[in-house]
Amino acid sequence: MKKSELSVSGQVTSERLSHLKRQIDTLRQALEEVRQKTSAFEAQLRAHLINELIEEQELTVLYKQQKLAKKEQRQAQKRKGKNYVPPDGLKSIRNTSKTISSESDQKEMKRIYREAMMYVHPDKFSMDDQKIDVATDVTARLISIYQSGDLAALRAYHAHIFSDQELVSMMAPAAATVAPTVSAYDYLEQEKLNLDQALAQAKNRQTYRVLTTYNDPMTFLEELKAYYEDRIAKLRRRTRT
Repeated sequence: MKKSELSVSGQVTSERLSHLKRQIDTLRQALEEVRQKTSAFEAQLRAHLINELIEEQELTVLYKQQKLAKKEQRQAQKRKGKNYVPPDGLKSIRNTSKTISSESDQKEMKRIYREAMMYVHPDKFSMDDQKIDVATDVTARLISIYQSGDLAALRAYHAHIFSDQELVSMMAPAAATVAPTVSAYDYLEQEKLNLDQALAQAKNRQTYRVLTTYNDPMTFLEELKAYYEDRIAKLRRRTRT
């Protein structure tokens, strides 16, 4: 829009700004509704898949560890020559190093482990590679502590996860970022564009499409179970020692 069109006694500018603000408010409300519905549906799905999600993440971490170990072995073998004998591979990451003192401690460990794992599971950040990397690092550390059997260390890391401001902010939907602009109108135009894009992305999320197109959205759970069963079976084969 030309500057002259915005400056007839300030009246046109005021009207157009008000109209733009109403559009932005409508978009924000629509985006929040989509995110809330999607989040609630995904939480419901995760509640039914908690065992599969945790095992898949544990096996994923183990698989990455084994790949890294094999790479290091190959490099060491090259350095030492053809007579090099590689050490045994990584074993299963089940509890081995320490025995938990009581059944109540075991239950407490399992409870806080599952709670923390579901809070930061990488599956929650499938649209954001950077957040997936952070979540993967956190869950890898969480798994390591859980497998050590150290209840005090697990409690401390659980508290860290739920109090660390970076992690807490990561749980919230990303806010639209707006670059500095030359005028209030330009700023609002950019904000509207960002909200349009965020709303389109939110509506394109698979779980939202399931929620709005399936006659019974919970039938999607069977598709997810089949997916995780297949993935877990493949990871078990890959990590077999």
